[in-house]
Amino acid sequence: MKKYFFVLILLLNINIWGQELEATVQINTEQLQTVYRENLAVFKNQIEDYLNNTKFTGNSWDWPRIKCSFNVFFTSASEDIKYNAQVVINSSRPVEGSENRSLMLNIMDSKWSFNYEKNQSIYFNSIDFNQLTSFLDFYAFVIIGMDADSYEPFGGTKYFQDAMRIALLGSSSGSSDSWGTKSANYYKRGFIEDATSANFQQLRQDIFDYHYNGIDVFYNNKIATYKSITKLIDNLFHLIKSKNIRSAFVNSFFDAKSGEIISYLENYEDRSIYNKLIKIDPGHTSKYIEAQDK
Repeated sequence: MKKYFFVLILLLNINIWGQELEATVQINTEQLQTVYRENLAVFKNQIEDYLNNTKFTGNSWDWPRIKCSFNVFFTSASEDIKYNAQVVINSSRPVEGSENRSLMLNIMDSKWSFNYEKNQSIYFNSIDFNQLTSFLDFYAFVIIGMDADSYEPFGGTKYFQDAMRIALLGSSSGSSDSWGTKSANYYKRGFIEDATSANFQQLRQDIFDYHYNGIDVFYNNKIATYKSITKLIDNLFHLIKSKNIRSAFVNSFFDAKSGEIISYLENYEDRSIYNKLIKIDPGHTSKYIEAQDK
């Protein structure tokens, strides 16, 4: 419904929503000493309010808010105000013609280090880098960009560029380890560099088709859905085969989509498609083998 809703809102020029995100935040402080747990008494509510009440794009958001979640697992604390945490970030968008939602982002970021004083004020600042808020801003732009890419070809470009700007500021800050390219698995700067690089522009086009011309029409046109999904797989297979590329952006895409792809291809006749999926997404090999054998 969103694709038609966009047009209706533009025609009526009605501003119903102001902010972009509908975020829920959960925190886990079990690994921290009591004093640090007490200092974080209102942290959850503050972060949730920040994500839900900030206009990250700087413009009026005339569409339904994007549902997302931030699950924060605190790993250590020191010097009264210094905290380290791991965060699982998810976002989703509705699938047209059904009550289902499609997982757009499913990332576990193991490096969030910041200073926080109990009850401190938290403000959005689009210019200066801040260990606490810039992390949230980065993922807000990634979430908005991924959502926009699924409704319009390259619709998320501006938001990915905003996320890249934050990543570059982070790389030159005192927190460069968590914003650089030192992690062997997932790292923020690597993710956004891939999302904006020439190598993966075809994938972004295919991500649009996967959603807008694929799963959004599944209940009316299964053949179109199969075509959109297999095109994405084929194009990515040839890219990785020709350039031997491994990408944080690609890995994150399949962390969100591997189960969904399997479900939509359940009755697809050419089971060899799973051989290509194993090549481009080895991290979920066992899931693909199980699906292929059914």
